[in-house]
Amino acid sequence: MKKLVLIIIASISLTCVHAQNKAIYARTSIRCLGVELDGSQTLRVQGYGRNRTDAKEQAKKNAVWAVIFEGIRDGVQGCNNRPLVTEVNAKERYENYFNIFFADDGEYQKYVLLRDTKKRSGGRSKDKLGYAYDLTIRVLRAELKARLKADNVID
Repeated sequence: MKKLVLIIIASISLTCVHAQNKAIYARTSIRCLGVELDGSQTLRVQGYGRNRTDAKEQAKKNAVWAVIFEGIRDGVQGCNNRPLVTEVNAKERYENYFNIFFADDGEYQKYVLLRDTKKRSGGRSKDKLGYAYDLTIRVLRAELKARLKADNVID
């Protein structure tokens, strides 16, 4: 009987932890602020993490992920809202490539600039799951597209 109770408690706690982690990644907002003449996109991105550094890194990853796989749907007119990768199962097919690309201190950082961020312009909030930060990020879309073509991820 004790084993059954322990198994039930363990499964409930694992479910709660999984739901919290899923909630962190599901809560993101990305809005396009404009497109520069070099083809880069300036985005307002929200990132979540245990602390400020984690939240900022997650915001950078969210921005590049959205440009590659989801496209940018919110924001001003004229933003290139098509994703770079339009292949249906590209996430699964190139899983190893993107795991390395989006690793901490990975290659994604070469395609992100924070020069458009003004001091004290990032919104910050805290909840039960951690910190949320809003950042203005420029994603170098043309260079990112050239990289994905060179690595044979897109045609």
